[in-house]
Amino acid sequence: MTGLSESTSANRPAARAGSSATIPVPGEKRVFMTGNEVVAWAAIAARADIMYGYPITPQNEVMHYWTRLAPKFGKEFLQTEDELAAGFTTIGGVLAGKKAFTATAGPGNILMQEPASMAEMMRLPVVVVIMQRGGPSTATVIYSQQEVILTTFGGNGEGFRIVYSTSGLQELYDYTIKAFNTAWRYRFPVFVLADGYQAKMREPLTIYDPLARGMELVPPEQYVGRPGMPGVDRPPGHYRNTYNTEEELYEILQGHVQEYERVAPEIMEHESLETEDADLLIIAHGVVGRAAKQAVEQLREEGLKVGCFRPVTLRPLSAGALRDAVSRAKRILVVESAYGQLGKLVRDALCGLVVEMFSLYKPGVGVTPEEVVIRSKELIA
Repeated sequence: MTGLSESTSANRPAARAGSSATIPVPGEKRVFMTGNEVVAWAAIAARADIMYGYPITPQNEVMHYWTRLAPKFGKEFLQTEDELAAGFTTIGGVLAGKKAFTATAGPGNILMQEPASMAEMMRLPVVVVIMQRGGPSTATVIYSQQEVILTTFGGNGEGFRIVYSTSGLQELYDYTIKAFNTAWRYRFPVFVLADGYQAKMREPLTIYDPLARGMELVPPEQYVGRPGMPGVDRPPGHYRNTYNTEEELYEILQGHVQEYERVAPEIMEHESLETEDADLLIIAHGVVGRAAKQAVEQLREEGLKVGCFRPVTLRPLSAGALRDAVSRAKRILVVESAYGQLGKLVRDALCGLVVEMFSLYKPGVGVTPEEVVIRSKELIA
């Protein structure tokens, strides 16, 4: 598929009658926003067509801000009866050829795993933004990193999906835009995994029109309702999520496995800091990765050889880069606001390597740079 060029009028969504707005973000603009507001602006900038959603804290304001912005740019919104319906209507929007997305958290993420599994089976470019909250069940509506395993592998199936873990609001804007491109380019569902802190906090960032930066926006295509007679004027479309025999399912899944493994190296992303000579390597993701990086900067100033590895894609995980960084370290410290969910992904990726692994697990609670510094010094001592 070819990307839209900056000069084409198709890049500029038609505004509703009475509105002079044509481009969501002309050029670049420095702003001070909450994360939920950032997601809405990023989806508009990505030329998303419609959001389907159901209220749940802490992502409610994604819907609120989207409904404020959508009428100005000819976009749509539908509130469904629950998160299960939001997931399936998002699939319907995609099948109709729309850049459709949804957002949820916690229990809503659980309900959306059935449509997410369907999107995996049918290779549908669904985009979902997750603002993690504490669990199990209702628990707290504030913050956690406890939806990692749920989001990376989901329900029944193999987890053929892409999961970006953002660490701040600039990344939340960047990767929400990128999620639509990744989804429509590779035809796998894409999750932007943020958290309650990112949803509610405010910080400065730069919002921009991706086309003005020379980025290509992968255009959507219709799955159903295309013109012409199937089998005569065009190839017929076979979009199935159920199969009659084990052998039939196995054959289809082998194709999905091969395609996922083929594109994974193009998708994997990570961030490294001072890993070349680190005796202790801290591994953290998302907003906790910020605390880990600040801790590394302080520890380095004190002359201690500590580094940080932050996976940006939790699925597929940059396992090769992680193994390379770990192979140079004497010990690793996994830090997360969960009880070993990132730790499980790390252990799987490092299978066969001999290294001492330690943890700083605080399920449902934020982690500060000072806590990472203290734990690191304990291990170094």
